[in-house]
Amino acid sequence: MKTRKLELNEHNLTRALWEEIFNEDSKEFLDYYYFMKAKDNEIYVIENDQEICSMLHLNPYALKLEDTQFQGSYIVGVATKPLHRKKGYMGTLLRQSLSDMYKRKEPFTFLMPAAESIYTPYDFRFVYDQNHTTLTDVKNIDGYKSVEATFFDCERVAAFYTENIEKNWQICTLRDSAYYQSLLLERQSELGGIRMVFEEDKLIGIFTYMMEDGLEIMEPLFLPGYESAMEQSVTQLKTEKNISGNVKIYASLIDTQEKKPAIMVRILHLEQLLKTLKVKPGKQLHCSFAILDYILPQNSKVWEIYNDLNSPDTPNVLHVKETEDSEGVLTIGALTSFVFGYKTLEEVAKEENVILTDHLAEELKKLKPLNRIYLNEVV
Repeated sequence: MKTRKLELNEHNLTRALWEEIFNEDSKEFLDYYYFMKAKDNEIYVIENDQEICSMLHLNPYALKLEDTQFQGSYIVGVATKPLHRKKGYMGTLLRQSLSDMYKRKEPFTFLMPAAESIYTPYDFRFVYDQNHTTLTDVKNIDGYKSVEATFFDCERVAAFYTENIEKNWQICTLRDSAYYQSLLLERQSELGGIRMVFEEDKLIGIFTYMMEDGLEIMEPLFLPGYESAMEQSVTQLKTEKNISGNVKIYASLIDTQEKKPAIMVRILHLEQLLKTLKVKPGKQLHCSFAILDYILPQNSKVWEIYNDLNSPDTPNVLHVKETEDSEGVLTIGALTSFVFGYKTLEEVAKEENVILTDHLAEELKKLKPLNRIYLNEVV
């Protein structure tokens, strides 16, 4: 058994394993993936007699984290040949890749799990629920038109996202024209594309769509007050493509009754992550706690966090340092659930190996949670 990271010119060697394990993916999608995504990602493999038996892909994304930006990694393509399962191969690849990302001081990594239970032992935790809804009775509203975006439109589409959407989130992908050009190719490989919606000459909304399994719409992003324009644009699209039936909509900006847990996060370099957190306005915070992290033991320290409320410029900025005196204990998984706003402190306190004094609990509640998250990438 040999574990290694492939050279870029070797990435296509993993395609056969992808085709075997993820056989629901079309040839067109895989052509896109290995042409666009695998040309600059990282692929970890385990080989037996020069045969690739297990793999894990890290796809690079520029990410916004509060008022900072970083180059992060999205974990995809985790797969092992059936004959070699139950041998710990996936765990080996996860540990190696997590360690390498820690060395790069990435605050966190993320993935869309096939099953939650696979990743919780490695301290991944759900942080983001994706809105799901079905459009059944589509209304025709005059005044809006929608058109297919081309490669040449992607700069305008990216500018729309950056100027109108990105500011609403604490955590999201940063998107430029190259991002949307790649996404356009991805959607086209799924018999879809990107639509631009206009009121006269004003761009008021964008969305992507797929048609491999009926019409599905992803990320309908509209200016405030124009949300209903999506219905007409869907009507136009169905007419153009000669499609009938219900339309599935994913990742709408409007809260929906149906939500699906979508993205799990794993904290990597804890100190880097803590430094991005903010204290709630007008609050003075000062506490310390021990972290238990068995996968990345470099995080297993006693951390002191505090802010300087009297600072004229940065009263809400969190300062972080190592200390010796601890007021309590948190596992890295419990901390993830709390700081990303997915669980309350009361829920976290019930988890195994978590010890919170009353003072520590009161202080931690002064942290501003990272709960405005918009991550919908598939690969």
